[in-house]
Amino acid sequence: MAKRDRNEGDGGDTASRLIDARIGELNDWRGETLAQVRAIIRRADPDVVEEWKWRGVPVWSHAGIICTGETYKSVVKMTFAKGASLDDPSGLFNASLEGNTRRAIDIHEGEAIDEEALAALIRAAVALNISARPAARRAGGQAGKVG
Repeated sequence: MAKRDRNEGDGGDTASRLIDARIGELNDWRGETLAQVRAIIRRADPDVVEEWKWRGVPVWSHAGIICTGETYKSVVKMTFAKGASLDDPSGLFNASLEGNTRRAIDIHEGEAIDEEALAALIRAAVALNISARPAARRAGGQAGKVG
């Protein structure tokens, strides 16, 4: 089973505890939404690794970054690292649509989360990360060889 969490040198606390603290300190709809998103991610991928990056951003990874969970005054933003490569039949992506790589879901206060569609998107992101890994290894392995 994958290691459950990692952090970026934040005083020995685990990433999971830092995410718990972030949810608690928000103490409003954003904390509730971030907690709900986190639960959906964990159910969709029990082997997900929680990380704490960029001085305060929750990150969920499996064979690479799946998504981040940023909180702003009026939105909880889930940014998918390879979102542009994912099928989104439910139309969850509603932000960062112009880029070639990332896609995001902005969740506003009072908006319902389509848990089934989000879980499917999480599983698709994991599958994409896993499928890309062998290709990256092959490419890396060839770089040092002389023909």
